[in-house]
Amino acid sequence: MSQQQIYTHRAARQEDLAAIVDIYNSTIPSRQVTADTEAVPVESRQAWFDEHQPDRRPLWVAERDAEILGWLSFSNFYGRPAYAGTAELSIYLHENARGKGLGRYFLEQAIAHAPAIKVHTLLGFVFGHNEPSLKLFEAFAFERWADMPRVATLDGVERDLVILGKRVA
Repeated sequence: MSQQQIYTHRAARQEDLAAIVDIYNSTIPSRQVTADTEAVPVESRQAWFDEHQPDRRPLWVAERDAEILGWLSFSNFYGRPAYAGTAELSIYLHENARGKGLGRYFLEQAIAHAPAIKVHTLLGFVFGHNEPSLKLFEAFAFERWADMPRVATLDGVERDLVILGKRVA
């Protein structure tokens, strides 16, 4: 059995929010995953958490032995009604779960689930220097739909943003 076959996920619950934020914050020092430069407090993510509804824009967690290993969210793109069929995916993994197939598992599940929540287009916003994430999305036939040069500055270094997209329905 491959690593990715042993994963399962469920809808995030309120009591998961602290672990979700901890995983998010753990990625900040790498300067590869998020444009936040300092840790965010749990309470600052409550409204974001509340926006994720299982029937429209799910937020999933994967766990093993009662420890959350990572999360995936479907988020609105641009917040206008005409874009309701498009969702941005975000995947964040605990450092002990990286490189072990969980990202692949999450992306596979998200692609399969998208039509059930009336999403026909999936997007990923990835820093141009984040090779592991770019390769992950490209392995699932996401295409580069936009290259936004030097739109972020992290520790004095200008970074590119790549928008990857895939039609799923």
